[in-house]
Amino acid sequence: MTGASREHSPMALELALQYPGILFATAGVHPHHATEYTEECDLEMRALHAHKEVVAVGECGLDYFRDFSPRPAQRKAFERQLQIAVETGKPVFLHQREAHADFMAIMKQFDGKLSRAVVHCFTDTREALYDYLDQDWYVGITGWLCDERRGKHLREMVKDIPAHRLLVETDAPYLLPRTLQPMPKDRRNEPSFLPHIVEELARDRGTTADQAARESTVAARTFFGLPSPPP
Repeated sequence: MTGASREHSPMALELALQYPGILFATAGVHPHHATEYTEECDLEMRALHAHKEVVAVGECGLDYFRDFSPRPAQRKAFERQLQIAVETGKPVFLHQREAHADFMAIMKQFDGKLSRAVVHCFTDTREALYDYLDQDWYVGITGWLCDERRGKHLREMVKDIPAHRLLVETDAPYLLPRTLQPMPKDRRNEPSFLPHIVEELARDRGTTADQAARESTVAARTFFGLPSPPP
């Protein structure tokens, strides 16, 4: 369960506590909500990260595409959350859109201090992809793959991502896969649609859906530090 705001991060933890060992949470403040990131908010985030069920810091990062928060506020909130990741040793769940240069500059300040990082919902350029892979970060792929027009460049790049650095995600309730049949009437994306994305990913990587699912599951468990499932 992704926590992306001051309001929703405690709710993500609450759900994880209701399903121990099945659901886990992240806690963070998305750049859209960066103006929320006060000293009080920082204390609240630190309290959430005291729970073992909260397995990553974020979603945090920079979004210069929509600019829902002033850019200085975005950068400050991002840096504060990266500091929490350094102190807790937890991985970071990252958001970057149209802010690559500033994003990389801030991440460089924490070079060698972060345990692991994933750039979630990757839709950027090949140059950006290799910048991330050169840092040994993970890359998250969504149903954007399933968009015939917008996902074309991504389908051509996914084979370049090492299997042990590739995570598959839905970004639910957003980014409903365009090729899903039948299409849900409410147009709402759901975690249950993940296999559809895996099938497209497998085609693009020239492998089987079973293999892609196994590899991405191992990568996700490694990244988030999740326990192995019971036999």
